[in-house]
Amino acid sequence: MELNSDQIQEILPHRYPFLLLDRVTDFEPGLWAKGIKCISANEMQFCGHFPGHQVMPGVLMVEALAQLGAIALLSIPENKGRIALFGGIRNARFRRQVTPGDVLEMECSITAMHGPVGMGKAVANVDGKVAVTAELTFAIQP
Repeated sequence: MELNSDQIQEILPHRYPFLLLDRVTDFEPGLWAKGIKCISANEMQFCGHFPGHQVMPGVLMVEALAQLGAIALLSIPENKGRIALFGGIRNARFRRQVTPGDVLEMECSITAMHGPVGMGKAVANVDGKVAVTAELTFAIQP
């Protein structure tokens, strides 16, 4: 199942400039999601990160992964209309720089659910090479 930007916005509350998913390429509600973020030199963060050497901030890559995980969790019918907040980030590792022109290919798998709290493992690749890995915790608001 694929979601375009309009369909993503039906699930997530994020909007420009903080919606960091361009497309969800496939997902299984409650279990996992795959998606992409096309990195553009026109994005606001590149005005200051860093002039003359544009690098995608690691925190924004982790946020993009979290938004993808939120798609997996919020696409379950009983979570429709809810918000998934960050509950934690563990073991985030940044393996390579991501720059304008790159396509971040992401996947987040939900590994556990305890009531409204979910855990997931996330990875983002560029050109088949790992750029970011992280373990994420989500808290679904009522």
